[in-house]
Amino acid sequence: MYRYRWPLLLLIFLTLMLLSCRFLSPFLPSSTPTPTVVTPALVPTPPVVVATPTPLPEPLVAEAAVRQRLLINLYDRVNPGVVNIDVVAGTGDEASPFGNGSGFLIDTEGHIVTNDHVVEGGDVFWVTFSDGSIRSAEVLGADPYSDLAVLLVEDLPPSAVPLELGDSDALEVGQEVVAIGNPFGLEGTMTTGIISALGRSLPSSVTTGGGTFSIPRVIQTDAAINPGNSGGPLLDLQGRVIGVNTAIRTVFGGSIGIGFAIPVNIVKRIIPQLIEEGEFHYPYLGITAETEFTLNQLAVELGLPTDRGVLVATVMPGGPAEQAGVRGGSEEAEVWGRSVTVGGDIIVAIDGHPVEDFNGLVSYLILETEVGQTVTLTVLRDGETLQIPVELGERP
Repeated sequence: MYRYRWPLLLLIFLTLMLLSCRFLSPFLPSSTPTPTVVTPALVPTPPVVVATPTPLPEPLVAEAAVRQRLLINLYDRVNPGVVNIDVVAGTGDEASPFGNGSGFLIDTEGHIVTNDHVVEGGDVFWVTFSDGSIRSAEVLGADPYSDLAVLLVEDLPPSAVPLELGDSDALEVGQEVVAIGNPFGLEGTMTTGIISALGRSLPSSVTTGGGTFSIPRVIQTDAAINPGNSGGPLLDLQGRVIGVNTAIRTVFGGSIGIGFAIPVNIVKRIIPQLIEEGEFHYPYLGITAETEFTLNQLAVELGLPTDRGVLVATVMPGGPAEQAGVRGGSEEAEVWGRSVTVGGDIIVAIDGHPVEDFNGLVSYLILETEVGQTVTLTVLRDGETLQIPVELGERP
């Protein structure tokens, strides 16, 4: 009986082992897996796509073409009236180039407007016209206060064309403008831009009566103006002169988009007198005023009764204002860390015309009055409104 027991047990054991391997094999690797070779898929090269520009709408194309033709036509019409001015210092063997600038013809008699600082210090003047003709010129009159001068060329070339003078009081900020001149001696250069601001005040290089003089109503433009443009015209898109290019604000000696032009209405007021008499006789009130701050700023800081007008700082001894009884300041006050003369009359109107600031007062005196004329100042003093007649003198 025991002879068969061992073989039987062995058979049962082997059967169980086989069954065990059957159930465990899915979870245990039977051998080292063969690595799978992965072949990267070929990436197709994208086709080169050339962008097709979107055509501009026909109305825009037509408008651009019209503006381009307008500028070309303007240049063709106006450039014959713009000149290059070469200035020579000394005469004979001692003559030497002194400088150059621009100018423009205003009539058929040969009168050319330019800046005073273009001709100042010169002895001989040569004018080159757009057709290359060169003529000698003489200075008929110059005014350093307005930085204006007028030359005379007696023998105009046939191609020379006088320019039409516009109205600087009708200008608006944002209006397109054109400058033509001779920057760095490059004759007949045209640049474009807009009116950036109006009513700027440009300090003159000269002083008078114990104070400084500023050119009022100055036009600011971003049209490129560079050395050599001085004296040339600033024009509207009709080709009318609206100003005389006179200065730039710069840190490198070239244009940074801030240029200034004397308004043509001041040109129209001063040039005829320069032609007739060689100088301009400025009406003189005889006051100095606080200009570092606007009256609006001072009104807030000092509690003034108005935020528009001119705060009189001083009256010049023996001047028209003093003789008429206008009062200057009597004490000093500190505003934003600076000393301001206060206590004087506040001029709010002249001949019934409201005065916004000192720039406006000077503008009225230059454009609307004459030496010896009596004007009426409306002033605020100690809570009262006074009417003070003043007979204008001549600026010393």
